[in-house]
Amino acid sequence: MRMKVGVMGASGYAGVELLRLCAAHPELEVTVATAGGSAGTAVAAHTPSLAAAYPSMVYSPSEPGVVDGLDLVFCALPHGESQLLVPELVGRVGAVVDLAADFRLKDPSLYPGWYGAEHAAPHLLQVFAYGLPELFRHELDGARLVAAPGCYPTAAALALTPLVRAGAVEPGGIVVDAASGVSGAGRALSERLHFGQVDEDFTAYGLLNHRHTPEIEQAVGARVLFTPHLAPMTRGILATCYARPTGELTTDDALGCLRQAYADEPFVLVMEGSPSTKATTGSNCAHVTAMVDQRTGWLVAICALDNLVKGAAGQAVQCANLVLGLPEPTGLPVTGLYP
Repeated sequence: MRMKVGVMGASGYAGVELLRLCAAHPELEVTVATAGGSAGTAVAAHTPSLAAAYPSMVYSPSEPGVVDGLDLVFCALPHGESQLLVPELVGRVGAVVDLAADFRLKDPSLYPGWYGAEHAAPHLLQVFAYGLPELFRHELDGARLVAAPGCYPTAAALALTPLVRAGAVEPGGIVVDAASGVSGAGRALSERLHFGQVDEDFTAYGLLNHRHTPEIEQAVGARVLFTPHLAPMTRGILATCYARPTGELTTDDALGCLRQAYADEPFVLVMEGSPSTKATTGSNCAHVTAMVDQRTGWLVAICALDNLVKGAAGQAVQCANLVLGLPEPTGLPVTGLYP
C-alpha cells in the first residue's frame, strides 16, 4: 500500500518539482497539495505540465487540518512560514520534511542577524535533522522532522566538507563563488527576474551578507566567504570553492578524498573534468571535482547540481525515503536531460 503524503506550498517551483517526482515514485501518493494564494484552483490549470499526473487535484488552503493523518508532509513554503506551521503539524502527521531555511540552523541566535527576525519555534531547531544524506545520514536515523538544505549549501558542502573533515584544507579563509539559475529565486513575480533583466547578464548579489552563509559554514565546518551570482539560465547551480591545503596535497590526493567520501553514494559523481550544470539538469545527482594548483598553492573544488532537484525537491524525496524506511534511491532520477 502506497504511503500518503502532502505537499504544502505546492504551487511554487520546488512544490511543482515535488509533485513531479512524487508522481513517478512507486511508494508515495500525493493526496493533498496546498497553495495559500491558489486555493481552489485546479493543479492542472495552474501548472499544465502536471495535468496528466494530477488531472482532478485542486489546491487546498495551507492549513494544518488538511494534512491530518498523512504519513509524511513536505513543506515547500517561503522562509518564515514553516516555523509558524510546523509546530502545529507535529503529532498530526507521521513526519515532516521542510525545504525552507526555517529549521536548518542549529543556533537560534543566528536567525535575527541573517534572517531579520527571532525564530518562532527555537525549541525545534535541535530536533530537526539536517537533510543532506551524503554527509549527515546519521542524523536521519529515526528522524521524524527533517530540514532539507537548499541548493547553495548543498553544492558548497558536497564540494568541501570531505576535504575539511579529512584535514586536507584549512578551515578558515575558504571562498565559495556560486552561480544559480533564476528558478532558485522562486516563482513569485520580481522585477529583477524579468527576462529583459536577466538575459545576457551575470551579476553577484547578497555581497558579504547572504543568508545562506551561516548554513554553509555549519555544513562545511569552516569559515567561509560566500558570494552568490545570478546566471541567465533557468536551472542549475555551479559552486566554485577555493581553499588552502594544510600540507602537501596533489590533485590526485584531493580527488581520492572525494572518491572515498562518496564511494557508495549513488547521487554524487566524482569527476576529473569540470562539472556542468546542464549535465545535472533534471537529475538528483551532483557532479564534483577538485584540483590543486601547485603554482599558487590553492585547492579548487567544484560542484554542479540541479537547484530544483538535488538542491530542493529531489533531496527532500531522498530524505523522505530514509525517514519512511524505503530504499534511498527510490523514485529519484539519476540521469539528466540532454540537450
